Amino acid sequence: MMLRTARAALYTALPLEAGIMVLLVSGVALPPPVVTAVEVLVLGVLLLEAAALWQVYRTRRRGGDDPRAALRGAYEQLVPVQVRRLMSFDAQGMVSLVLWVTRRRHGVPPGATAVSYYREVTVLMLGFLTASVIELVGVEILLRSWHAPGGLRAVVLGIDAYGILIALAVIACYVTRPHVVSADEIRIRHGAFFDLRIPRTLVKAARHRVNRNETGMLRVEDGVLALAVNSQTNLVVELSAPVPATRPLGRQVEVHTIRFFADDPTTAYAALRTDHHPAPAPTHA
Repeated sequence: MMLRTARAALYTALPLEAGIMVLLVSGVALPPPVVTAVEVLVLGVLLLEAAALWQVYRTRRRGGDDPRAALRGAYEQLVPVQVRRLMSFDAQGMVSLVLWVTRRRHGVPPGATAVSYYREVTVLMLGFLTASVIELVGVEILLRSWHAPGGLRAVVLGIDAYGILIALAVIACYVTRPHVVSADEIRIRHGAFFDLRIPRTLVKAARHRVNRNETGMLRVEDGVLALAVNSQTNLVVELSAPVPATRPLGRQVEVHTIRFFADDPTTAYAALRTDHHPAPAPTHA
């Protein structure tokens, strides 16, 4: 009961606190009792969150968990999986920016084949990035012409700048987190949003087949997972047994066939195939 109450209170208090902060930074004069009431509410919510966290932590410790496992378990129980996944995307994006700047890749062991898929995604994201920069400059000029308060301009500038940073982080995720084919497994990824590791022993067949009519980034139907880039896939992997896959917001599904995209499908197919027969010509769906 306390856990559900803590979650509901958190969802209510945080947007309210963010709204008050935006108004204050924008130069809007709020009555002191209103500001005080909101701060007291937020403090109460934080105390409730701490109490709920401590209750779950103590229960897990009594159940035999070590302190670290108990704290991690309490955090996972208190914070919904969707929120944790969104926070993880941000964190992985920042790490990927560092990897991109230092010309390194994530999760590519020695001897493995890295299969890129970022070229078409990068073109789309660069268009979005250009539009975001133009919007930032245009909105700043517009707000100045309207003599908007400096605080409001700072808030809008911060939001637009954060959007640009996220766009760069998404590009970095696609560049630094390729598909990986190694002797032990196939790792199929889509930036920081999707990561599926498949043991090579489960791979029944691999095919080079082009499909330019995919819908959405990720779609699962009857155990077939389509992981598209710009509505395209060009590789298919069939498994001898289903494997669990985690969708971007945490829902689990089981898949036995995966369609995905590679910038160079011929090289990727050569790394995927388990025999030495010549690769068949690609077919078009």
